[in-house]
Amino acid sequence: MARDTLDDTPIESVDQLAAWMDGGCKPKSDFRIGTEHEKFAFYRDEHTPVGYEGPRGIRQLLEGMEALLGWDRIMDGPAIIGLADPTGGGAISLEPGGQFELSGAPLDSIHQTCKETHSHLAQLREIADPLGIGFLGLGASPKWRLKDTPRMPKSRYDIMTNYMPKVGSLGLDMMYRTSTIQVNLDFADEADMVRKMQVGIALQPIATAIFANSPFLEGKPNGFLSYRAEVWRHTDPDRTGMIPFVFQPGFGFETYVEWAVDVPMYFVKRGDTYHDVTGWTFRDFMNGKLDLLPGERPNVGDWNNHLSTLFPEVRLKRYIEMRGADGGPWRKICALPAFWVGLLYDDESLSAAADLVADWTGEERQTLRDRVPKEAFDTPFRGGTVHDIARTVVDLSRKGLARRGRLNQAGFDETSFLATIEECLATGETPAQKMLRKYHVEWGGSIEPVFDEFAY
Repeated sequence: MARDTLDDTPIESVDQLAAWMDGGCKPKSDFRIGTEHEKFAFYRDEHTPVGYEGPRGIRQLLEGMEALLGWDRIMDGPAIIGLADPTGGGAISLEPGGQFELSGAPLDSIHQTCKETHSHLAQLREIADPLGIGFLGLGASPKWRLKDTPRMPKSRYDIMTNYMPKVGSLGLDMMYRTSTIQVNLDFADEADMVRKMQVGIALQPIATAIFANSPFLEGKPNGFLSYRAEVWRHTDPDRTGMIPFVFQPGFGFETYVEWAVDVPMYFVKRGDTYHDVTGWTFRDFMNGKLDLLPGERPNVGDWNNHLSTLFPEVRLKRYIEMRGADGGPWRKICALPAFWVGLLYDDESLSAAADLVADWTGEERQTLRDRVPKEAFDTPFRGGTVHDIARTVVDLSRKGLARRGRLNQAGFDETSFLATIEECLATGETPAQKMLRKYHVEWGGSIEPVFDEFAY
């Protein structure tokens, strides 16, 4: 998330929060695609991480991008921590360990998404190359120890850093050593939201397998194909996971809100100050029980900020966020939104996907989530494997994209963006497995070539 939200509208009830979420409903003609992608910054000459300060640091990178783009600064005290496009809705932000993120503008097609990605990476290289900085598209930091990873000067991250070890064993790895690609999608009404949430949650482990791209940690294989996905299993059970209540009868906006208000908070921002309110829930805040802020009551800005600190496999705001994929090379940045748009924005494919997962049990969904980080395509399921499911849903996505009929200037539709996924399915090999093969054969057990072969 690029910046914390400011909206002083007071919150009176859970019903009001559910109505606020319902305000995200829009006609299908207004559906848009928002793609977010993170990447690890590193010094090309030493393959070391890029800190914030210094003549070749992240601050210099942001200031260079500011001068190039003319975007507005996002500040945290005296520190520039991001940039916001004042016209198009996009933003640049920093993750805790210096992962550099583009939160893309809401766009109409994958063609536009891919153009946005190309432009961003070209602009970034223009500023980064003279500084000797490169960017790595992987799901987990392949070399640096946690203690060697820099920390960005964002107040919310200080609070999270102190809190994470209290609730999980790998929360700091999540913050400082993982990277992702996400896509944000719209819904027409509550029923449409419910169906997309259910399909998204059920199939999120399949997306994790398709995009598995984090097999290394601290210079050697870590035993997983998506270490990033494994990290999330050990981060914070209060705010992560497969949220099984999505599949219960009667699920809707209010159900999600009832869950969210009982998740512990991280912070409340008043003025320029972030108050550490870990230990209190949002419901406590609504009931005036925050001893640290006597008399304060939440507003819509507080609510939106709180929603940004919940991390289920699919997150609901006024849109739906698909959160199961590792970071990856530029083709994967375009492939992830293509995969989900083909499934969820075409009524026929969405119905077929909903039928596919309709009788999956909660235990089956959770077993997929638990086993996919290590086994990916080879994860067994009902006499077959995740590879079989992946082939089925990618075919549904291709058909959905073809029916959408969004053409570029050359007359091609969006199905071409699935090619990199279909190559993996044809070989039965995830991106992580291809990297591991290179590590053991071509690279001679050295991690260093990854910084050349998998840099943007």
